[in-house]
Amino acid sequence: MKKLLSLILTAILCLSVMVGATAQEALSGSIATDGSTSMEKVIGILSEQFMIDNPDVAITYDATGSGTGVAAALNGTADIGLASRALKEEEVAQGLKSIVVALDGIAIIVNEKCPVDNLTLQEVADIFTGKITSWKDFGGEGDIACIGREAGSGTRDGFESITKTKDANKLVQELTSTGAVITAVASNASGIGYASSSAVEGQEGIKVLTIDGVECTEENIANGSYLIQRPFNLVVKEGAELPKQVQAFIDFMLSEEAAPLVAKAGAVPPAQPEK
Repeated sequence: MKKLLSLILTAILCLSVMVGATAQEALSGSIATDGSTSMEKVIGILSEQFMIDNPDVAITYDATGSGTGVAAALNGTADIGLASRALKEEEVAQGLKSIVVALDGIAIIVNEKCPVDNLTLQEVADIFTGKITSWKDFGGEGDIACIGREAGSGTRDGFESITKTKDANKLVQELTSTGAVITAVASNASGIGYASSSAVEGQEGIKVLTIDGVECTEENIANGSYLIQRPFNLVVKEGAELPKQVQAFIDFMLSEEAAPLVAKAGAVPPAQPEK
């Protein structure tokens, strides 16, 4: 009888410990993210799932642009900065680090009425720097209207770095979001622009060009054959001890479970480390 009672008490104690541990593991609190407008779909779908799994956690997202997101991570106004570009040397020197959460193609888009379907990378560079100014050079009509992003945009930084056109673009419009570029190109028969591949799928009024004959697809971004691509980065302070809910969110975004969600958002999940 004593032995049975001892076993029962032991079982109750073990159950109490398990319940207590579960309660301690429950996450709560807020997570502030700030930065790249191109990362809206990726962060949106990951945040939604994380909040479903952790109903006591609230995640906010401010679409301010990559440069502002990096600054927010540095000055502490955001828990996680979002940058659709690599960190600059001076930003790393200030104590920041980046974590790749996805890869994204920078799609070259034209108005749906444009007869052009393919350009070489060099032709893209020549168009945006003003060396080529007319669609007549490609069998079309009218002057070319180049539409791009504002200074500080990660998409602009990535585009200019890859096309080697930094500070040389001649734009008729500089816009402050991915969506605005898509809308502007769709409404301008002579327009050409660049936008996150995760944002262009299903958009009316535009078409996505192949570059050197290569489509801007998930497969081609992953294997590197589509050349105009960049990372989607989470930005935090190097060596900082993050709040429990923030670290858990980062861990989730890099997990195997998150990869299908990243793909659903139109981006390419990063390669998982070998186990």
